[in-house]
Amino acid sequence: MGVTKTEVFTAEQNRIAELAKAFAHPARVAILQHLVATKSCICGELVDELPLSQATVSQHLKELSRIGIIKGNVQPPRVCYCINESVWEEAKAAFGGLLATFTVNECC
Repeated sequence: MGVTKTEVFTAEQNRIAELAKAFAHPARVAILQHLVATKSCICGELVDELPLSQATVSQHLKELSRIGIIKGNVQPPRVCYCINESVWEEAKAAFGGLLATFTVNECC
């Protein structure tokens, strides 16, 4: 099995790829959409909103938290989640910058 050689890419390229991972699964997209729409911290209701098990939702929340695009507020026995505004802005700038670099050409 091959090894990913992330060290041969720039820090910016690695970060864009990491942020893109947040959007690489429809469940994570649904979680992000729900958090954006509610504009508040969400605790247990994500499981009620998604057609997924508690364990699956927890795995996706863990990945989104690891990337930093969401943040959690620990209130035992729960963790409430919301969008991490600074990382959200970072993602907007990174994707916007990348997408803006394309210009129409006569290739293909």
